[in-house]
Amino acid sequence: MKPARILLIICFVALLAAPIVIKRLSARRQASTAAKLDANTALSRYGVHFDEVARASGVNFIHQAPTLDQRLDHIMPQVASMGAAVSVVDFDRDGWADFYVTNSGEGSKNCLYRNMANGSFSDVAPQMGVADVNQASTGVSMGAVWGDYDNDGYEDLFLYKWGRPELFHNDAGRAFTPVTAKAGLPAWVNANTALWFDYDSDGRLDLFLGGYYAEDVDLWHLKTTKMMPESFEYARNGGRKYLFRNLGDGTFEEVSGKAGIDTRRWALAATAADLRGTGHPDLFIANDYGISELYFNDGKQFREVGKQTGVGFSPKSGMNATVGDVLNHGRYSIYVSNISEEGVLIQGNNLWVPKESTSGDSLKYDNLARDMDVEIGGWSFGAQFGDLNNDGNQDLYLVNGYVSADREKNYWYDFSKIAGGNSTIISDAAHWPATEGRSLSGYQQKRVWLNDGSGKFANVAMAVGATDNFDGRSVALVDLWNRGVLDVIVANQKGPLLIYKNTAAPENAWIDFELEGSASNRSAIGSEVKLFWNGRQQVQQVSGGSGFCAQNQRRLHFGLGKNAQVEKAEVRWPSGKTQTIDKPTTGQIHKIREPA
Repeated sequence: MKPARILLIICFVALLAAPIVIKRLSARRQASTAAKLDANTALSRYGVHFDEVARASGVNFIHQAPTLDQRLDHIMPQVASMGAAVSVVDFDRDGWADFYVTNSGEGSKNCLYRNMANGSFSDVAPQMGVADVNQASTGVSMGAVWGDYDNDGYEDLFLYKWGRPELFHNDAGRAFTPVTAKAGLPAWVNANTALWFDYDSDGRLDLFLGGYYAEDVDLWHLKTTKMMPESFEYARNGGRKYLFRNLGDGTFEEVSGKAGIDTRRWALAATAADLRGTGHPDLFIANDYGISELYFNDGKQFREVGKQTGVGFSPKSGMNATVGDVLNHGRYSIYVSNISEEGVLIQGNNLWVPKESTSGDSLKYDNLARDMDVEIGGWSFGAQFGDLNNDGNQDLYLVNGYVSADREKNYWYDFSKIAGGNSTIISDAAHWPATEGRSLSGYQQKRVWLNDGSGKFANVAMAVGATDNFDGRSVALVDLWNRGVLDVIVANQKGPLLIYKNTAAPENAWIDFELEGSASNRSAIGSEVKLFWNGRQQVQQVSGGSGFCAQNQRRLHFGLGKNAQVEKAEVRWPSGKTQTIDKPTTGQIHKIREPA
């Protein structure tokens, strides 16, 4: 072994010996053993195949990264490594899914792609008023989430930024009006995550916003270069977390501290779900440079229970938070992505599965990522659960790659030197070694993990056509062509937006549910559908944001496998109301409005 490699490993062992294991990957966990196959063979073998069709569909979007204070020039590829995001919405209520993508270069434009219902998409952001939102004086986009905050039937847009957060009211699908000032949002938040959810079950959507850098940091005009994390494991000098309660008159009240959310860890992703079956959405936050946080919600107050439940046991580099019923047992597991680099650093991703004997406030989790073969995903960012081949099991699509630059030069050694420093060294960007055009976990292969239904996943990305190696950030699942299959949209940092059109096995049945609240929030965010078919069950929820800087389609999609006989669908609304649909027809989108 070369001396440089030995020193590198020593540096990481000294820093992370307790929570992180340094090792080489076993052959079992290598990226993908399946070679690229033709479409027919992939369909026959795996029940799914993807074709990348962005340009053919009229989408020619390339993400631009920001250019921050010149005192950060030596590490600009690292500090300016986020901002590519995608969120799905039917903003004009025509029954066809549209999507919004963020740009992050100063003066760059965001795009709102309207689905033309003919296989193509048209960018309508300029005429709709949601394109020109990236000015250095107000900051640049990091992501967006959609939710009908005033219950008028149209999804409104919340844009979170390194800078001034923006709220746009949807004027019946004809245009968007900026309402940030009236809403009472903060002047500046360096945020990398946000989500809509009705935490107090009053029928109005509330808003969570998670800071990354501290909110007093202007990344274009630094007062000091001491703005980096104070630790690679237990940093608490990040941005504030905001919980905004919807007052119902177009304004929001900031209630974070009063509601029990008071943390300055470096948040990169958050999601909300009723993890305990109480009827109230709990809140999960994946943090960079530290442990994950889980907040149980009683409808008024939150309490942090990460260590109690097991999810906060070890500091890692949390970059994704999404939930799915991966075992078809009617309970949500949580997937968190982290960093793994062969021969250097293996944090491993986490799949937190509820322990069978625990529930309610006694809920506890086991990390089964290794057992289920979804642990090693490279430098992982966004990931989403969804049934990609309609076989009745929740699969997992993950994107990765940090900085792809010179293929022959590697920054890991210098990265390890700063990681091993004390808090004074780590927290000051001036001490970080220059990147100098080198790669850091670049050019990585994505993961398409198919769930076999018995507790194992197999990565088939290359075989089924997901062959790109751009620096992936955000991924969203959506049926773009209303065919009863989940297509995939991937936002890449400083790279092209990709649309993977899905061809799933035609012999596998499916059923979809599109919910609309009445007593509950109109978007139906937080609603659940539990489906029973062929002696099986699966639960899904309508989400106001999940993954890394992403939002999937609102519609709930269930694959059913062959010879499907659906017994019933049980719907539970955020208001507490429940209803049962007996023997709903497969191969259809069922539009359900909450009973008055």
